[in-house]
Amino acid sequence: MHNSHRSMIKPSTYCPFLSVLLISLIPLLSSGQQRPYYTQYILNPYVSNPALAGIENYWDLKLSYRSQWSGVPGAPQTVYFTAHGPMRLLIETNKTSTATKSQGIKNAARNKIAPRKKLLPHSGFGFSLVTDKAGPVDILTFNAAYAYHLNLTPHTSLSAGASVGLQTIRINADALDFGPTNPNDPVSTNGINSSNLKPDMSVGLWIYAPVYFIGIAAQNIIPAEAAYSRDGIANGQMVTHASFIAGYKYYINNRLNFIPSAMIRYVRHTPFNFDVNAKLQFEKIGWVGVSYRHNQSVAAMLGMNINQALSFGYTYDFSTSQLKNLNSGAHEVVIGFLISKQNRVALSPRNFW
Repeated sequence: MHNSHRSMIKPSTYCPFLSVLLISLIPLLSSGQQRPYYTQYILNPYVSNPALAGIENYWDLKLSYRSQWSGVPGAPQTVYFTAHGPMRLLIETNKTSTATKSQGIKNAARNKIAPRKKLLPHSGFGFSLVTDKAGPVDILTFNAAYAYHLNLTPHTSLSAGASVGLQTIRINADALDFGPTNPNDPVSTNGINSSNLKPDMSVGLWIYAPVYFIGIAAQNIIPAEAAYSRDGIANGQMVTHASFIAGYKYYINNRLNFIPSAMIRYVRHTPFNFDVNAKLQFEKIGWVGVSYRHNQSVAAMLGMNINQALSFGYTYDFSTSQLKNLNSGAHEVVIGFLISKQNRVALSPRNFW
């Protein structure tokens, strides 16, 4: 069945086929998935949850590129840049004795809570710029975020955050290709509204400790109207994207950690979507792992901390959907850079997640 389906859509017809597909899906932008999904969500949860702003004792910068459906002209591509940090350098308030540290390491090896230095409640700030392009549709989103972090127990913290910004959706009718017989179909292109500008807002909560994290977030919570056509046929509203994420760190030995995690997403009018991620971390040097996205893909991932300030992560997604014979998978790269006046890391994301 898959082979016959592949023969019906030859590589030379990918571009017209994808244009027709994308133009027919424009109305669904108002009722389906309107935010990109990331395989390496664990490397930068801030991109989908503003509660992460300022979680560390340094400024965390991330640059990412994702290419979906490789080999298909006009296939989705996503680029983002995020930066966040504390509004002031955090203060470590308690001193841990050598004996306590030693006992803490032993407890950590038994998967108990590892010791950490307590931090004062603090505020964090950040911003993100995301561009998501699929054929003629280009979505650009800018947000600024604020989060507040407080200690629930000596080992557990809670943060709450919100982000506000603007989102623009542009449709380039000149990029539509309906084939050599009718490259610019006036029936479809004349009624397209080329640009939409809307407010955007997200909120989130994050509970974290040295050995686990739990988060919940909602994006697109402002029900702004989006007009995709001048005749009003394709008009609609942005819909809320809800997500839940959780992970745990198992200490295998002093050099090796195993970190399973999962992310569940829900968007109105679409089925629940979830990712399951398993990551094996070698000290503070690097990691390898696998990821599964329900009914969509299986991914292999690897990464390393090049030095104390620079990190790199890469994943390759093998498609398992009905489109698997029409593309050669997906590539995703995340480059991280930290800026700190102190030669130490305070909490967990860089050495944990």
